[in-house]
Amino acid sequence: MVAFIYAIQEINQREDLLPNITLGYRIFDSASNEHEAILKTFLLMSGGRILAPNYICQEKRMVAFIGDLGSATSRVISVITGIYHYPQISYGSMDTTFTDRVRFPFLYRTVPNERYQHIAIVQLLKHFGWIWVGIVISDDESSHRGSQDLLNLLARNGICVEFLWIYGTDEHFSDIESQFKTIRRVRKSSAKVVIFYCNKHIFDYFIETYTARNYPDKIWINLSMSFYFVDKTMRSLVGRLKGTLAFSVRKGEIPGLRDALLQSPQNHPHNSVIAILCFSYFGCFPPTQHFDYGNKRCPENITLRLLPQMLYDVENFRITYSIYMATYLLAQALHSALGHLGGPTANSHLSDTIKPWQLKRKLKGAYFLSSSGEKISFTSEGDVPGVFDITNWVGTTGVTGPTLTPVTVGHFNSSAPEGQQLRINDSDIHWNPRVIMDNFSSAPSSVCSERCSPGYRKALRQGHPICCYDCVPCAEGQISNSTDSDNCITCHESEWSNKKKDMCIPRTVDFLSHGDYLGSGLVSLSVVSAVVTCSMLCIFCIHNNTPVVKANNRELSYILLLSIFFSFLCVLLFIGRPQKVTCLLRQVTFGINFTLSVSCVLAKTVTVVIAFNATKPGSKIKKWVGTRVSIWLVLLCSLVQVGICLVWLISSPPFPDYDTHTYTGKMILQCNEGSVTAFYTVIGYMGFLSALSFIVAFLVRKLPDSFNEAQLITFSMLVFCSVWVSFIPAYLSTKGKYTVAVEIFAILTSSAGLLGCIFIPKCHIILFHPEKNTRRHLIGKLG
Repeated sequence: MVAFIYAIQEINQREDLLPNITLGYRIFDSASNEHEAILKTFLLMSGGRILAPNYICQEKRMVAFIGDLGSATSRVISVITGIYHYPQISYGSMDTTFTDRVRFPFLYRTVPNERYQHIAIVQLLKHFGWIWVGIVISDDESSHRGSQDLLNLLARNGICVEFLWIYGTDEHFSDIESQFKTIRRVRKSSAKVVIFYCNKHIFDYFIETYTARNYPDKIWINLSMSFYFVDKTMRSLVGRLKGTLAFSVRKGEIPGLRDALLQSPQNHPHNSVIAILCFSYFGCFPPTQHFDYGNKRCPENITLRLLPQMLYDVENFRITYSIYMATYLLAQALHSALGHLGGPTANSHLSDTIKPWQLKRKLKGAYFLSSSGEKISFTSEGDVPGVFDITNWVGTTGVTGPTLTPVTVGHFNSSAPEGQQLRINDSDIHWNPRVIMDNFSSAPSSVCSERCSPGYRKALRQGHPICCYDCVPCAEGQISNSTDSDNCITCHESEWSNKKKDMCIPRTVDFLSHGDYLGSGLVSLSVVSAVVTCSMLCIFCIHNNTPVVKANNRELSYILLLSIFFSFLCVLLFIGRPQKVTCLLRQVTFGINFTLSVSCVLAKTVTVVIAFNATKPGSKIKKWVGTRVSIWLVLLCSLVQVGICLVWLISSPPFPDYDTHTYTGKMILQCNEGSVTAFYTVIGYMGFLSALSFIVAFLVRKLPDSFNEAQLITFSMLVFCSVWVSFIPAYLSTKGKYTVAVEIFAILTSSAGLLGCIFIPKCHIILFHPEKNTRRHLIGKLG
């Protein structure tokens, strides 16, 4: 009211704004009550002391309305005045519905739209990481609608509301039980941040009731609609309200108001501003002024300097500044309208010259120039830009004792680029030490669940909001490298999770290499065995005309020694990092070499059978003696295996592969056989030839030793078959490089069995008993 009267007086004294025109005014108090607002609106329109709707009872008529502070009262005023096309400028109502120019075409505001405040709240909560909050609202239409919009915006930004409690309006404070339920709910809540979406009367009542029971302190966040100034009630609760954050409409300096306020009432007997302030704060009027509603006179030493500075801190007025701005914007519109239509004539009134609906057009182009040089005008929705100050209530000591001082710690400007709308200085904020006991300089935490560290993921609790969750460790092979991860990320197949499960690290590569003990041991054994085989071949070549070498097909012995030699060497293909070439050759080479070896053994046995049966009279087998039956038999048996291997290589060849499932954190490099059926067909065919050789050798084992090797072949085939029968379960039960080692061991053992059982006895005779390596000795044994 003071700013309104001061602005009217200032405008009336200006020559550049509405010259030769004196603005008048009438002031009524709606008492924040809709019924009162309706009554006072009709009284203002009628112009008399008696309510007379649709009648004007005085010569001077209204051209516009300024008010009200609350949304509910502003709405009913707008509904009534809009019928008669009266422009209305509200200085405190931020309800989002007022942007509807169809429903409220004549309503303007010098405060921002409430949706900007909602955006500012969300950005503030996200700035401090507060995702678990409570809301207390007043039981009125505007608060219900605005809080619902806020809830939707909070939900879209991942912020959860633990409770939303409706606190009764002033008329319902008598419902003590209902109010205590709300207070107890706030006390029990785990949310440390509570947003107040209510008027100041409800806020004061709630805080007084809450703190009287010494309940745990919270971080209170007040919206612009619930905080205008610090009064006696709030000063009495300094210890409990310290650290409160409040959103406030823009502040501004009203030039000259400080000097006007600090003038002595005696020096300005006709200054109604000072008179009203004296009555508001001291309950009396200056001796030189008379009003109808009070005659108590103030002492001569009364001055506004006796009041706390905050009450007349003109540089930080907010709602007062909005009223001042509204008055000037209306004056600018009047000035523009009169300039277009021509001013009133002598003895005429302003309302005779300009009609309310004509003034509405000019309000769209009106602007207010602040003391800082900023030009403020209405938007297309009838609002001013969304600018808010964020203040922190700091406990200080004043003349009258402890008090609260709102200190600006941040700003919000909806016109700024995204990401730069909220600017806040955390270091300037003084938090309530009763809320944060560990570190006064850091912001308190308000979460339903503590943040999940890297290596964990959020698991929502059934039936709870999304902000309530448990932190579950990532599974093996998965990581989360950020805080509060919703899901764990599966590492690439070549990687594995570390112990903390916050980073993927390369898997340990495992294969049978030349560098480890097992690999180097098998290589050494293979090479030594190959050298021994080569030595035996050389011995046989040197003594190739001796009876021992010539007995039972010398050529087959050479072929058998060569196949055993290559069988030992093919082991080298199994050791080392699997490559495409080695994977293709290892099983094929092994299969063909062993088939050749077993074929030679079978051919030797068949040769013994033919040779023995050919000596019988009238035997038809005699014609096969001396022919190349054994060589053709070896060739035929080997070609079958070669055919199997060719089909395998063409249809589904082996290839390098890796296994990441057998061992944790390891990647086993191996050769994938391509076709398991083809692999076991190769092994099966070898087993068939081995079994056939063993059966034939067993049947002829008792033939004279001078003519055959049946007993040695029988024993070698027994070793060979035993090794490969044991190989299959051992091969299936091992994994990784040990599978390869089992196969190598089977190759070396079976090859050594053939070498040792068939050729070592002969080499022993050649080297150490040459007297037995004669035809006479053989004939003598035969005889």
